[in-house]
Amino acid sequence: MISQFNVPATLLTGAGASRELAPQLARLGARRVLFVTDAFMVSTGVAARFTGELEQAGCEVTLFAGVQPDPTDANVRDGRAAYVAGSCDAVVALGGGSPIDAAKAIAMLAGNAEPLAQYQGYHRVPRAGAPLVVIPTTAGTGSEVTKVAVITDTARDVKMMMLDRHLLPTVALVDYELTLSMPPALTAHVGVDTLTHGIEAYVSRKATALTDPLALTCIRLVAEHLETAWREPGNRPAREGMMLAATLGGMAFANSSVALVHGMSRPIGAVFHVPHGLSNAVLLPAVTRFSLAGAPERYATVARTMRLCPDKAPVETAHAALIEGLVALNTRLQVPRLGGCRGVERARFDSLAAKMAADALASGSPQNNPVVPTAEQIVALYEEAW
Repeated sequence: MISQFNVPATLLTGAGASRELAPQLARLGARRVLFVTDAFMVSTGVAARFTGELEQAGCEVTLFAGVQPDPTDANVRDGRAAYVAGSCDAVVALGGGSPIDAAKAIAMLAGNAEPLAQYQGYHRVPRAGAPLVVIPTTAGTGSEVTKVAVITDTARDVKMMMLDRHLLPTVALVDYELTLSMPPALTAHVGVDTLTHGIEAYVSRKATALTDPLALTCIRLVAEHLETAWREPGNRPAREGMMLAATLGGMAFANSSVALVHGMSRPIGAVFHVPHGLSNAVLLPAVTRFSLAGAPERYATVARTMRLCPDKAPVETAHAALIEGLVALNTRLQVPRLGGCRGVERARFDSLAAKMAADALASGSPQNNPVVPTAEQIVALYEEAW
């Protein structure tokens, strides 16, 4: 079987990597930059630090901070308009997965026609867009190294998953120092999201010899560092470990695939606006329990890699330890049940569960799961996570 593996052409990691923004843009020949971020990055002054550095380096900067959590096609249209108005020749993204995903779509539309919805699915972007430099500020999504963007279609109330090499950032600057101020709840949610990326990349039906080592290293790093980063926000080794885990997990799942957790997570975000990392964390234990029989040895390896059981533990023992360990991890990190997430109402959930299951299947991700579910089984899993 022939497998494709794509990562950014340039990837800089380590403390201070973000200070290479201006030199990297100069290397690309960019002079007029659309700077994509969100209101939080503006309010903290972090965005101003970078835009100031770019202006001192001689770049013209158009600031676009109109990205909301779980970005929408409206955000992308507004960003695209700002790109055109500023006569920009490159895009920079600063923030978590939302600004990065929005920036991917904006940069892509610099070389491709609207509407955005036509690019939903796999390998549907015909041409390269504008150069894109990304600076992640959370250790979770891995979006800085993926060819994936998830944008909500507001007309259909559906999260569109787009996967194409033309969405891949040109440069990723992965600086763990930017995560030192992450609050505990965000650290927990995106941290379990990272773990989900590693697990799903490893058990995916599209896993390869290139993605397996990345996925397992991601899983090991999360097991070693997440709870320390949550308890001790300023712990630099823990933050560095989680940032590396997020990047490795992103490289893994973007080149194998995510699976059922992500397929079920997107409708929760589209309908109830639960943040992506949190919805993944909420679903992970139930979906893992459902999927064990489809990849028993691989799930046992996950448990052993997380040191939830001895290296020579039988498969059944490893499976039990894995489920118990995932449930306990969420409990320790104060991750709520689905019914405890803000904005998730029981009556609306009951009325929309079937639609969410259908949307999950339509996304394509569940088909990569070790056990491919029916719509009825997805509804039951939502109930189990409630």
